[in-house]
Amino acid sequence: MRDHRSMPDEALIQVQTTVASRLDGERIGQALVDARLAACAQLLGPIESRYRWQGEATVAQEWLLLIKARRADWEALTDEIRRLHRYEIPELIAVPVLSVSDEYAAWVLDETARTGR
Repeated sequence: MRDHRSMPDEALIQVQTTVASRLDGERIGQALVDARLAACAQLLGPIESRYRWQGEATVAQEWLLLIKARRADWEALTDEIRRLHRYEIPELIAVPVLSVSDEYAAWVLDETARTGR
């Protein structure tokens, strides 16, 4: 088991965003994997979200997209999500991966390796 807090160059994150439809989640997730900004994008839902938007209490059905990525790619990843997302203000939250199996960490790093790093 690796503790990635001591390895900033290899630090992993799990990013989450919500989308309005399954198709939006599939489209964004696939684009991130194709661009090697994500090793994996998992789509969960539908979920029920309750929030305030433009002064109004709202209830909406959404889908949750969980993205496994490198911390170093946060800016590029969020730029791409914003470009592809339909929401005016998409949810963009990253949770650091504090511990991870060596095999899974190596897989994420391999799948997100891009030329020019």
